[in-house]
Amino acid sequence: MAAIIDGKQISKDIKEELKKEVAELKAAGKNCALAVIQVGNDPASSVYVGNKKKACEYIGIESVAYELPEETTQEELLGIIDKLNNDPAIHGILCQLPLPKHINEDEVIQAISPKKDVDGFHPQNVGALVIGQQGFVSCTPAGIIQLLKRSNVEIAGKNCVVIGRSNIVGKPMSLLMLRENATVTICHSKTANLKEVCKQADILIVAIGKPQMIGADYVKEGAVVIDVGIHRDSENKLCGDVKYDEVFPIASAITPVPGGVGPMTIAMLMNNCVEAMKMYS
Repeated sequence: MAAIIDGKQISKDIKEELKKEVAELKAAGKNCALAVIQVGNDPASSVYVGNKKKACEYIGIESVAYELPEETTQEELLGIIDKLNNDPAIHGILCQLPLPKHINEDEVIQAISPKKDVDGFHPQNVGALVIGQQGFVSCTPAGIIQLLKRSNVEIAGKNCVVIGRSNIVGKPMSLLMLRENATVTICHSKTANLKEVCKQADILIVAIGKPQMIGADYVKEGAVVIDVGIHRDSENKLCGDVKYDEVFPIASAITPVPGGVGPMTIAMLMNNCVEAMKMYS
């Protein structure tokens, strides 16, 4: 029977550590500030932005909000980013995705200074991760590393299978596991014999974006299973990419949905913001 990896508790621990650190920095006259830009009023984005503001308030990071109308032009958005890049009082810049269709997301991501790119999406930060240099790492994969380490899961020397190759989760996740000395296999929609490959994994990280696709027949006895997915099932209950009830009895440890990977993303965003202030201000 699996140990449940409690992302809620681990993210709370990280926020407590950051709160203490931010208080010490403030006492030394250093304030930390995050600018959050939202274009339009996508309901899911509004929830995420609200959660980020709450986390900032709790930790003691100043949150500067830019809530822009849907019809904001790309030029106007890039102008705000340029202003924030040059503002020494702002340490992190986050532009909530997705953006309206008339705005080019890649150009917006590349416009944010790599030193303030607390989402870890800028090509310079992604490149730094590839070659092992210092830079900001995408928050969800960084959070998963913390989940594993703080749950005393041995990573070095283990077989890790990552299902999914997105720029935000799958690719950086595989690079981080490689950095931690795991032997990594990346799977995707064109992978042949997916079940057989997954059954080799000591650590299985599922970021495939399909509700409850991965059942017990994909999982080796005693594997650690990390479920990145979040969906609503036919009864409107939250579920992940993994059939939790089926996999739970055979895994050695597993993340629930909700309460596993999700809370870690915001905790690591806050961590990146504090790191940005310490490194570059």
